Amino acid sequence: MRNTRVTIAAVAAAAALTLAACSSDSSDTDTDAGGDADTTSEESEDTGGEGGGDTIRIGIKFDQPGLGYQEGSEYTGFDVDVATYVAESLGYTPDQIEWVSAPSAQRENLLQTGQVDMIFATYSITDDRDEVVDFAGPYYVAGQDLLVRADDDSITGPEDLNGKNLCSVTGSTSAERIKEDYAEDVQLVEQAGYADCVTVLESGQVDAVTTDDIILAGLAATPANQGKFKVVGNPFSEENYGIGIPEGSDQCEAINEAVTAMIDSGDWESFVSANTEGTGYTPNADLNPPTLRGC
Repeated sequence: MRNTRVTIAAVAAAAALTLAACSSDSSDTDTDAGGDADTTSEESEDTGGEGGGDTIRIGIKFDQPGLGYQEGSEYTGFDVDVATYVAESLGYTPDQIEWVSAPSAQRENLLQTGQVDMIFATYSITDDRDEVVDFAGPYYVAGQDLLVRADDDSITGPEDLNGKNLCSVTGSTSAERIKEDYAEDVQLVEQAGYADCVTVLESGQVDAVTTDDIILAGLAATPANQGKFKVVGNPFSEENYGIGIPEGSDQCEAINEAVTAMIDSGDWESFVSANTEGTGYTPNADLNPPTLRGC
């Protein structure tokens, strides 16, 4: 099983990025419009490897435990593990990876302006996004779910939230979806980030937190939270996490081959398990491992 902790110096350019509208990493429904993009790594020097350059710049979340998380010079999470596997398949060693912060609202811009070569950042494939960037994958199919206290058996799905308090992140539409479609009497509570939602869940100020199931599992898997919370395990949406690449990139097929090899080898399952350990979370077996779409 691959080591899930990757230690690489953060790319200096990441600190210099101008991240207008840099928001919490929740709102995967946010979509940026934009113009044409170039293919990847055009200015990289050829070192003779299959990757064709000195480095590869990969966008991830820096503040999403269990998926993409930066602590000092270390990067951990499922997205990090998958990205490292794919990069190695393309001919790059781990020390040739430059990790770049990719907040939700900036992902299309990062690809279109050539600041990254690929993005692995809970990046749901949608028709609108597909108009301005390309996608390989998906490498995971998530679903909106609920995080509750470990000893709470009263909530088994969104319909049980009437009269209860539900936390989500400011700018996200996930809680509104529950109020409109499942529990009109739920009381919505907004926080700046999911760590804040977990804090008010632990204190009893809210009864549940909602977002994609694997994001919730990552929060529950952090050492400070283990044993305190559980993912309900009744997802009620379908989010195909794709690998964002610039429009017109010639890397899609090679990336898909790498993802297929990762699934077939058992590494995909190992990565999921390692990053959700101790939470009781299991992927939706009807949708995972995912079926890759064509390039």
